[in-house]
Amino acid sequence: MKEHFLHKKLQERKDAQAFRQLQPASGLIDFCSNDYLGIVKNGLLEQTAGAGNGRYCHGSTGSRLLSGNSALAEATEALIANFHDAEAALIFNSGYDANTGLLSCVPQRGDTIVYDQLCHASIRDGVRLSFAQAFSFRHNDLQDLQDKLRTATGQVFVVTESIFSMDGDEAPLKDMVAMCERHDACLIVDEAHATGISGNKGEGLVQAMALHKNCFARVHTFGKAMGAHGAAVVGSSLLRDYLVNFSRQFIYTTALPELSIAGIKQAYTIIPSLHEERRQLWKLAQDFQSIAAGMGCSVMKTATPIQGIIIPGNEAVKQTAARLQENGFDARPILYPTVPKGSERIRIVLHSFNTVDEVSALLQVVSRNHKSVNL
Repeated sequence: MKEHFLHKKLQERKDAQAFRQLQPASGLIDFCSNDYLGIVKNGLLEQTAGAGNGRYCHGSTGSRLLSGNSALAEATEALIANFHDAEAALIFNSGYDANTGLLSCVPQRGDTIVYDQLCHASIRDGVRLSFAQAFSFRHNDLQDLQDKLRTATGQVFVVTESIFSMDGDEAPLKDMVAMCERHDACLIVDEAHATGISGNKGEGLVQAMALHKNCFARVHTFGKAMGAHGAAVVGSSLLRDYLVNFSRQFIYTTALPELSIAGIKQAYTIIPSLHEERRQLWKLAQDFQSIAAGMGCSVMKTATPIQGIIIPGNEAVKQTAARLQENGFDARPILYPTVPKGSERIRIVLHSFNTVDEVSALLQVVSRNHKSVNL
């Protein structure tokens, strides 16, 4: 059989209780999606003019460098740059494309990339595609970062996430900025899980901390709190010109259609006004930690809307997720090898539309069905 090598690898996943399958939309109480502020759930983009009223095309007909550019795309990039207090922005088709497109073409042979070991797969794949040498540093460990920077050569790039997608904790951005300045290193921050929810207007954690002028580049994605699709690399005009000329993920792909660009533009008009939704979201994160502690559940220590209930072992965490779904909660297990063995978890994503009663009921199911271990 010509596909025997595929069967072997898939069987290894099954034997490790790590086999993945697509699941249909469940209609359960949402503790899974990245729709933090309920823009998708509440149809906010569809309710406002411009994002879906038939004015825009579903196809862009080509890459941005050929037939796929539009006045709308360039106006939206100008809006994004202005919102994030930067010279320029360049839209990519996804956060994955933005990270791989940036990291694969900017660092050159002889340069050094130093990245947090818990960075998203899109960052790690971008690093792997680069000709620069690369080293990871222990998660949020400033001393280990310092040690790696001392031995780095060429132009140095430090890469982190502002809010980490799996553990939900924040990077020590202020200290990292100071360290990068001492070593003349370029700081790149993925703001995927901070865009829309951090800061007074949802501008992201870096900007909320007034550190954005110290960053070489920021990546803002639109498929999470923004309720749209795509991503943008935000930085200098020089960086934008460089990416247009050298980023293969931008050059060699059909551009997002006007319909998608209009959704992004509309999201940027909606996000600044969602003050109450952001307040509810961050308050619920505090409530989650308090309720979990009272029930003896072992959870990641994080103040952000990304919460993790630690249940070691792929089989055990899958069983707990199944119990949650049977009880009406859409919560998914995160398995090894996505996370290190022993730290398998139910990844809970909180939303402004979730309630304290729902959080309490969810944790009661976990408490009944699994005795969590202490971290």
